[in-house]
Amino acid sequence: MIALCLLRHAHAGDPAKWHADDDSRPLSEKGQRQARDLGGLLARIEEAPDLFITSPKLRAAQTAEGVAKAMRNHVAVVVDDRLAGPLDPATVNAILADAGSARRPCIVGHDPDFSELLAELLGVDEIPMRKGAIARVDFADDDVAAGQGTLRYLLPPELIAG
Repeated sequence: MIALCLLRHAHAGDPAKWHADDDSRPLSEKGQRQARDLGGLLARIEEAPDLFITSPKLRAAQTAEGVAKAMRNHVAVVVDDRLAGPLDPATVNAILADAGSARRPCIVGHDPDFSELLAELLGVDEIPMRKGAIARVDFADDDVAAGQGTLRYLLPPELIAG
């Protein structure tokens, strides 16, 4: 079994007001707080992620690092460039295989990719993921496949706030 978490990066401000390369757009103070709050929540649950795999874009990497640090149990964070673009189950399987043997990995990235991926994994038309939201999808075996996931939870940032 694999318990896959999808974490959309936390709040990063208004992209229209950011005048540098969008890949370098950082988390806002609100986003930093969201990451800490989520890490605190995950630290208290029994089946927390055992690895974070993040997009190289700064806001996603800062989200992963902030959550992992707040968990206080030294969960590793690795970067995978494939999380910066469109995703499908085959790409997710390749990312997970390259990352090693995590049983509860958490991938961190962006929309619309994560909302579309979540819907595909569950076999539904649409499930929006807001900034700072986390979803856990369980699979009976080690294969992340379209329509084969079972949604364990989808938490918006308001429910996570410390």
